[in-house]
Amino acid sequence: MRIVVLGAKGRLGRALCQVLPADAIALGRDAADLTKPAELRQTLTAHAPQVVINAAGYTDVDRAELEPKIAFAVNGMAMRDLATICRDLDCTLVHFSTDYVFGVDASRDTPYNETDKPGPINRYGRTKLDGEMFVRNLCKKHFLLRSGPLYGSDGPRSDYVSTLLADAAMSKPIRAVTDQTCTPTFVLDLANVVPSLLRSDSFGLYHVTNAGACTWHEFAQAVLAIRGIDVPVTAMTTQEFGAKAMRPRYSVLDCGKWTSTGFAPLRPWRDALTAALIPGPAS
Repeated sequence: MRIVVLGAKGRLGRALCQVLPADAIALGRDAADLTKPAELRQTLTAHAPQVVINAAGYTDVDRAELEPKIAFAVNGMAMRDLATICRDLDCTLVHFSTDYVFGVDASRDTPYNETDKPGPINRYGRTKLDGEMFVRNLCKKHFLLRSGPLYGSDGPRSDYVSTLLADAAMSKPIRAVTDQTCTPTFVLDLANVVPSLLRSDSFGLYHVTNAGACTWHEFAQAVLAIRGIDVPVTAMTTQEFGAKAMRPRYSVLDCGKWTSTGFAPLRPWRDALTAALIPGPAS
């Protein structure tokens, strides 16, 4: 099976390259820029893939508020072009989205399933939803995976866990919000579902996260406890934290469709976090 991975130098792309066959073709932005559709078509046509896995995207939630056109170009319009190219090449497209396509229902307190109406509350979420619509409407052979905030593995930018540990090491005050509930997901766990997808033709939209849910305050406490770091975590509200972009108060995803289709469930978030922080046989 000829597989091309786009965004191969990012956090998710690197994780994918660890679990896919060694002959998968890994392309970074320098070799395959999603915002240059003519060049992208030429590149993909030359590789003649049976599967294209897109791990590229604009992922800086706060910066998207300041650069909405750039975020939409990468997360939205580029997905229109990529989905069209994959359709024309008759190859399967695997694309990743986010729990941040939800959030407008401030009273929500039960996990979202795939049939729930999206309602993003920040520009990042809106651009990712735009990209979803292009993939679903333009490329019949697609797997669209919504997941939670990703951490772990290597990447060009720090993630929440590495930033938290770095701050703790420098004795910086640790703050975390108590009024956002989600499911932080270990990037290698998400990457590991892809090989099973490629053996299936059950195309469509799926929610895939580690099991369970927590607030960012609970997650921060768990990170420090697993590493044996005795540092207090100051609890605060989203408003007190003062991020540029709004975040959903509750964005937990229901992964029931994933398991009912026959795919293996991901392990609980705390187990995954332990495996990420204490590598060994469990990871």
